[in-house]
Amino acid sequence: MTGPLARIAGRVAPPAVAVDGQGDWAEAEKALGTRLPDDYKRLVATYGRGDFWGALRLHTPFGVDNPRPLAADLLDDFGPLRDLYPEDYPYPLFPEPGGLFAWAHTESSASVCWLTEGPPDSWPVVIWSRDDDYERFGCGAGAFLDGVTDRSITSQLLHHRTELAPWFDPDVTRDHVYVRLGDGARPYAERLRLLRDALGPTSDRGGYENGEQRQDRFAVGGTDWLLTYESAYGHQLRVAFPPSDSAAARRAVLAAVDLMGCPVQSTDTVHGTSSWNPVL
Repeated sequence: MTGPLARIAGRVAPPAVAVDGQGDWAEAEKALGTRLPDDYKRLVATYGRGDFWGALRLHTPFGVDNPRPLAADLLDDFGPLRDLYPEDYPYPLFPEPGGLFAWAHTESSASVCWLTEGPPDSWPVVIWSRDDDYERFGCGAGAFLDGVTDRSITSQLLHHRTELAPWFDPDVTRDHVYVRLGDGARPYAERLRLLRDALGPTSDRGGYENGEQRQDRFAVGGTDWLLTYESAYGHQLRVAFPPSDSAAARRAVLAAVDLMGCPVQSTDTVHGTSSWNPVL
């Protein structure tokens, strides 16, 4: 691994398994009608489908159950609107010559595109928002993500917490359980510290504080578990984990809650099949 990808991987740990990261590139390029940049192929093979820093979700052309595969569909989706409002479309849309081709999207559904001018390995990045704002960057996908994750590239159309270390969350299927808690004797900050120490190592995913209302999000290292601890919508833990990890997540989370000194009031499955009841 060399170049931009090596630098990205040095600061953003790749997942153990790249979701929808492997497949027949020749077949994918034939279906899309174009050769794809080599740096993008390496990104897909290393990271697969998922989320960089809460800001950018990488598309891949592979996977039977891929909900948003790489697709040359901007002309089909927006061609009719362009006919009505041509002033809002300064760039052609692939497969038109030099057209925009989306390879990722932002958390606000802006399209992160290549401008398909010249050979694929020289295609620059253009971000196109749903408000018809555009930003053009003089580099390809790999160099763009390298610059974003080391903070040397900034964008008004990528919204993320730059004070937090960058991360990548693979787009795996997760069950969601809400653990509703009594308050206990300790203050919120001490309960949060005990929780994260018990589950550690953990990494920040952001949060907020407004008076007595607080929310803290974090990931558990070495797993695909994502947790939200909050008092903003009642005192609770939201726990997201792959279904196969249900028993391990239940043991670890309930043991951590016991250390926090908070009584468990209920464990409700809100998405998926995992059940943590009865609470023992």
